[in-house]
Amino acid sequence: MDIDPLRKIVKRLERVEKAVFGANSKTRPTSAASAFKGATGGARLLLSNGFFNQKKSLSEVRTALAKNGYHYSAQAAQMALSRLSLRAGPLATLKEGGRKVYVKRK
Repeated sequence: MDIDPLRKIVKRLERVEKAVFGANSKTRPTSAASAFKGATGGARLLLSNGFFNQKKSLSEVRTALAKNGYHYSAQAAQMALSRLSLRAGPLATLKEGGRKVYVKRK
């Protein structure tokens, strides 16, 4: 069999892949999980920065979120923290003085 038709097919396939997948089809896109989006993403950012190494109240968390550009209501921040403090989550919840405080699960 002649090699020339195979080369034409390979070149054509490369052009199609470049058109469909872009010029950098060999590189993998970054995962969406690594981006800190939304209220939960802001809380995960604080967690990765070591903010929850000590007990923090909701008001302290909201202040830290605002300093990092995450401006959310108390309800949104509370929901994000409660989701991160589920049984398999990275945060633990404690009650102190009738209020919840959040700390990194060890």
